Amino acid sequence: MSGTESVTEARPGLAAQRHSSHVRLNVEQASYAYSARKQAAPLFTLEATTFQAREREFVAILGPNASGKSTLLRLIAGAIAPLSGRVELDGFETYHLDTRTRAQRIALVQQESPLIFPILAGDYVLQGRHPHGRSLWFEKDEDFAIAEKALAQVGAEHLRDRWMHEISGGEKQRVVLARALAQQPLVLLLDEPTLHLDIRAQIDLLWRLRHLADEHRYTVIEVTHDLGLAAEFADQIVLLHRGKCLRVGTPAAVYQRELLEQVFEVPLGSWARGTPARHCSRKKGRNLAAARS
Repeated sequence: MSGTESVTEARPGLAAQRHSSHVRLNVEQASYAYSARKQAAPLFTLEATTFQAREREFVAILGPNASGKSTLLRLIAGAIAPLSGRVELDGFETYHLDTRTRAQRIALVQQESPLIFPILAGDYVLQGRHPHGRSLWFEKDEDFAIAEKALAQVGAEHLRDRWMHEISGGEKQRVVLARALAQQPLVLLLDEPTLHLDIRAQIDLLWRLRHLADEHRYTVIEVTHDLGLAAEFADQIVLLHRGKCLRVGTPAAVYQRELLEQVFEVPLGSWARGTPARHCSRKKGRNLAAARS
């Protein structure tokens, strides 16, 4: 992609493709509550939340700390059961999928991925193939090829023979993402994937994710605090605040200055008054693309 192209300009017609594709993820009135113990009052409640995501769509779950973003991500992943409502992947409730099937269909990248023992980056990525193996599993040539491709997709092929505990936080995040891609999932869940990256690396990684979603029909769900990058790369925003889902829609529909200032409790300036970057003008998209060239 050249420095004069925006994300949308690089692949014309993809917005229409995403709109016409089938609904992959259905979150219907899903809620959850954390309590210190049974019968105690909830310490935090994620209230009923509803949205849908299609293949090739990039969805940003946006909100300040303690909004319920990570809780919603865990509900989607099937790691916890909804208190009410349901979360369905292609018609199957994610919580009721067996562990192996869930790992084949959903890949979750956490904020932090602690290492249990020293391991090379290439071997770490190869672990993403485990859900597709048998109980007595030995890697096949296909598994090595998929792991190698996953490293290349995130720009981390040069880290293959490096020890995970010796690489930087940003490099580690890329390798962790590569392991998720090696699972070849339908849905890719990311909890602040750009947390350890500088702005150039953030843009590069999100552009790669946008491209991968388009090319491989992934549904990408990202938790983020970054209003600007969410506006540039996401097709849809799920805006949370103190456990409530305040609005769902395109960045143009969600980014209203008064609403965002209420949520983030800070003056945001004139840029948030109307509609953002890639849904109204392409000036910002060209600037972002130029920054990574």
